[in-house]
Amino acid sequence: MALPNGGEKSTELLNAQAHVWNHIFNFINSMSLKCAVQLGILDIIHKHGKPMTLPELVEALPMNKAKAKSVSRLMRILIHSGFFMKEKISESEEEAGYCLTPTSRLLLKDEPLSVAPFLLAMLDPILTEPWHHLSEWFKNENSTPFDTAHGRMLWEHAGQEPRLNNFFNEAMASDARLVTSMLIRDCKHVFEGLNSIVDVGGGTGTVSKIISDEFPKLKCTVLDLPHVVAGLEGTKNLSYVGGDMFESIPSADAVLLKWILHDWSDEECVKILKKCKESISSMDKGGKVIIIDMIVDNQKEDDMAIETKLFFDMLMMVLVSGRERNEKEWAKIFYDASFSNYKIIPTLGLRSVIEVYP
Repeated sequence: MALPNGGEKSTELLNAQAHVWNHIFNFINSMSLKCAVQLGILDIIHKHGKPMTLPELVEALPMNKAKAKSVSRLMRILIHSGFFMKEKISESEEEAGYCLTPTSRLLLKDEPLSVAPFLLAMLDPILTEPWHHLSEWFKNENSTPFDTAHGRMLWEHAGQEPRLNNFFNEAMASDARLVTSMLIRDCKHVFEGLNSIVDVGGGTGTVSKIISDEFPKLKCTVLDLPHVVAGLEGTKNLSYVGGDMFESIPSADAVLLKWILHDWSDEECVKILKKCKESISSMDKGGKVIIIDMIVDNQKEDDMAIETKLFFDMLMMVLVSGRERNEKEWAKIFYDASFSNYKIIPTLGLRSVIEVYP
């Protein structure tokens, strides 16, 4: 690429270089945040109860104190990315201290709706290593870059690797607590009138526990792979079943699929939905499938929301064989599975509730 002559073109070239640099180093934002979570910086500042000075933070951190000067550099980028801010300690003092933002409170260890386990899971080397094999995957015969990196698919690897199984389940549980609390608050009507529901791929049952507590008369069943539900104990209206959703789903008024279908190809989704239809086919008009998932290509969303959904679509391509879908693509798999109609309830931020009717 030849150097441009005009000053305006020079600016354009330098701006292009800055744009490339920004994307090269984008991972520094997430890795810096991961470091802050692992060091407990957010919890230390929260427990301090007021803006915390740099010397106070350094003293409280479990770190080599010889590296104290590096803490301010870590905090500077995290302030820029919106996870901390600086406030004056008092009107009479010039010195400022670090404090949390509404966003960073979601990463506190003791926050009931904390997403810290999700962050730590998605940035674990087991799940980041496949990204280094993405270009290699485009050239080989493997199903996913995860398969290329680890020699087997994610679900098989989780069944053989306890640490992956544990942190993945913890990540899904942390997300489930947040999204289900919003679901109960804003979409309670979705569960009203039901006598039974099967939470397919429900992991350790976080979603079903919240639903069963909120609706004591509703019989909830969690279906997941045997190694996921092994040893889990149910309650009066909550039970666990080890099985395969591609083979059979217990009968119920409704089937819940929270963040399940985006893991799978269209063909596999149709197979899952047909099993769901068999589960509810003998029920009266109340029978339905309740899906919690993303719908992409919403032009009303801001750039950050659109980008985040595109991130998730790439994540599904790299880790599993799934994808995020637009409404037209969702509708196709519903009708291919012989469902008659659906309704979208866009009340869960980046995700929506989709009711699908037999």
